[in-house]
Amino acid sequence: MRAIFLPLFVACGLFSGSIALADDEDDMAEMQKRLNAEVMQKPFTVEDAAKVDAYVQDAMKKNLKPKQTAPKTWRPGYTCNDLWRYSYYDYRDCVYYHRYYGRYW
Repeated sequence: MRAIFLPLFVACGLFSGSIALADDEDDMAEMQKRLNAEVMQKPFTVEDAAKVDAYVQDAMKKNLKPKQTAPKTWRPGYTCNDLWRYSYYDYRDCVYYHRYYGRYW
């Protein structure tokens, strides 16, 4: 009798676990949809593009060398716009590097 209940108990546990996992996935998908909607409501602006341009012009006037190492988030094929989602400063440094050397890292 015991041999019958053990596999049945295990099967029920696995089934209820898969239901909980499906509920979690549905919850995560709903949360992602809400987050996407929230992000899309905000206008995309580079944090004061004039401020970045002023920084670049000032640094070029002073003949400062751009930061030579790419940030950890940099990937082959990226442009400066791809860095905006990670950090304003990485974006600014990328813009300066690109204007100074005419290429990306």
